[in-house]
Amino acid sequence: MSEHFDVLIVGAGISGIGSAYHLKQQCPGKSFLVLEALESFGGTWLTHTYPGIRSDSDLYTFGYRFKPWLGAPIASGAEILDYLGDVIEENALAPHIRYKHKIISAAFSRETNFWTIEVVGADTPERLVFTCTFLWMCQGYYEHREGYTPDWPSMRDYKGRIVHPQTWPKDIDLKDKEVLVIGSGATAATIVPAIAGVSRHVTVLQRSPTYFIPGRNINELVELLRTIGVDELTIHDVARKKILYDQDQFTRRSFDDPEPLREELLSGVRLFLAADYDMKHFTPHYRPWRQRIAFVPDGDLFQGIAAGKATMVTDEISRFTEAGVLLKSGEELKADVVVTATGFNLSVLGGIPFFVDGAPIDFADTVTYRGMMFTGVPNMVWVFGYFRASWTLRVDLLGDFVCRLLKHMDENGARGVEVAIPSGDKSMEVLPWIDPENFNPGYLMRRMQLLPKRGAKYEWQHTQDYWREKDELPAIDLDGPEFRYT
Repeated sequence: MSEHFDVLIVGAGISGIGSAYHLKQQCPGKSFLVLEALESFGGTWLTHTYPGIRSDSDLYTFGYRFKPWLGAPIASGAEILDYLGDVIEENALAPHIRYKHKIISAAFSRETNFWTIEVVGADTPERLVFTCTFLWMCQGYYEHREGYTPDWPSMRDYKGRIVHPQTWPKDIDLKDKEVLVIGSGATAATIVPAIAGVSRHVTVLQRSPTYFIPGRNINELVELLRTIGVDELTIHDVARKKILYDQDQFTRRSFDDPEPLREELLSGVRLFLAADYDMKHFTPHYRPWRQRIAFVPDGDLFQGIAAGKATMVTDEISRFTEAGVLLKSGEELKADVVVTATGFNLSVLGGIPFFVDGAPIDFADTVTYRGMMFTGVPNMVWVFGYFRASWTLRVDLLGDFVCRLLKHMDENGARGVEVAIPSGDKSMEVLPWIDPENFNPGYLMRRMQLLPKRGAKYEWQHTQDYWREKDELPAIDLDGPEFRYT
């Protein structure tokens, strides 16, 4: 026994919910189902429960284009979950979502032009089978089960407690504890202000500094438009356009004029710290935007440092000791609790085994078309968002693209579609998923070998350029030589 749907959407996080909305609105005649392995919607915002969990970019662009954001630009995890819940309720998406459904295999047959999806349900020992014509992968890009923690020497010698933010324990009590947070990214910048007032002291240990953008957690343009009586949908649209314009200018400067931009970022941090503070802890050696830059609302991280509640240390770990960690400089950092805010493990398409006509698919052997389709894999799109802009911007763009593609297939009587490199491009160089000189976070560098390849021509790569894609994706010629229909 199996159930058939026109479209199966994998994942009920921010990508899956947005995709379901677009499918229902733009292709109302299509039957669809959203499969979610977790017990509820939200993805990251459901599984991440560490103190202070919040967005690291503004909700006017991280929110959907169709759903106005009414709160402060930087939102808590709970506020984002409420927002997603409203989208589900307002658009009657709940009947289309099935939770606790974990996919264990996905197989496509060119003979039938169907995907067959095997699922294990949490509430039944039996395997469930679903078939669909089109598969929309929205499951995210990291492993939810556990985060990435390096294997430092002598970790077993440590007598305290080691926790990772991704699997934050409910029973932990940090009151009056000495806490060591290892890491320098957005997660560390979120946790430290949240626990600095509870614990005795927080020490942040980073191997290398990162860039931050401190600022007020308020959008003055939005507040002005509300004051003069502009409706919320218009405010949302105008705010998005203004923020995206500013981000475009910022990104261009990071390539064309990085040194003045670097100084501006460091000056923003200096405003919150003492005049004699050693800025080496916030002065990266790379140009801005080679790694993601987190917004720090009201400079709360730096306020904690200025108040003496938190201390930054830039060094490397030699080994763990019974009381903490020994640094390569010879200093020992003692702690009751160690928080490893060291990132996550990349997961390519949820780690699901894929097959086409019985043959297993190794995505590292495929070439990506615009970071969303793959050579040799029919009737499937993967939602992989932006690094330098809000992830959700691409959810909206790909929602439009997939719906346009499905309509095009219906109009032409096509049951199958896949991408192939045209004969004129067969000689182009094939490269890793992304250029490390362009963007090089640790989670990508550690598992780059698992990702699809990119071609030298920009159509055959995920350019990470929203400002180009917002015009190009809607203009894609669906009858171009890269598309093959059956």
